[in-house]
Amino acid sequence: MIHSSFYKFVPIANPAAWAAHLRVLSAQIQGSILLAEEGINGMIAGTADALATFEQALRNDPLFAGAFADIVFKHSPCKTAPFGRMKVHHRAEILPIGIDGVDGRNTGVNLSPAEWREFIKRDDVVLLDNRNSFEYRLGRFKAAIDPGVQSFRDFPEYVKANLPTWQAENKKIAMYCTGGIRCEKTTAWLKDLGVTAYQLEGGIISYFQKMPDADQDWLGECFVFDNRIALDTHLQETGTSLESVYEGDADGAFRLNRARRLANDAKR
Repeated sequence: MIHSSFYKFVPIANPAAWAAHLRVLSAQIQGSILLAEEGINGMIAGTADALATFEQALRNDPLFAGAFADIVFKHSPCKTAPFGRMKVHHRAEILPIGIDGVDGRNTGVNLSPAEWREFIKRDDVVLLDNRNSFEYRLGRFKAAIDPGVQSFRDFPEYVKANLPTWQAENKKIAMYCTGGIRCEKTTAWLKDLGVTAYQLEGGIISYFQKMPDADQDWLGECFVFDNRIALDTHLQETGTSLESVYEGDADGAFRLNRARRLANDAKR
């Protein structure tokens, strides 16, 4: 079984109709896909053949009129089944940031994994982990700052509170997240404020894929929002337990119970 993650910010006029069609196209795989007027965000899993069939359909199906022709799929192997069923929904946003009018297509500066490695070594760079605190505790880039947030919606408040200091010190802002989508939305918001921010292209998963020696820059593991729980820098499952992930987290009991429900679904 193979895990595949993908997203794209692209205008969708009728996300409900596209979601209905995707339920048909995704009948042979498992996972979760969200559609909104701002784009698509998905995490899926299946056999190599089933994934190839779905991914080809997403890129080429006439209903989508080429909207997803250049979408990028990030693959990683699975020992544990990541999902137990397939869910396709349409929402107001594929990634709510809590700020109206942010266009995820209008992002900051994308840095390739090789460029990122050199950039975050600079003394004039503030490196932000654009994830929740429990994810940071499990693993992070060595020089990264934990904003201490429990939800993605809290991240902009942390940035606004510290931005004047960073600007006074002539610091450049760099940020990363698991697959890239959170940084797309955040750097777009900062761009609206007249601030240029830098992001790791493709996120942590892409860094692990393209940098065989990623452990030079990374401490620990990477949390993933499926039943594999955590991956090492070679994209292999680590055996980390849910209890150890959420220990000490303010919303740990809630997150743990939700994760256990997902795990039980995968066994059905």
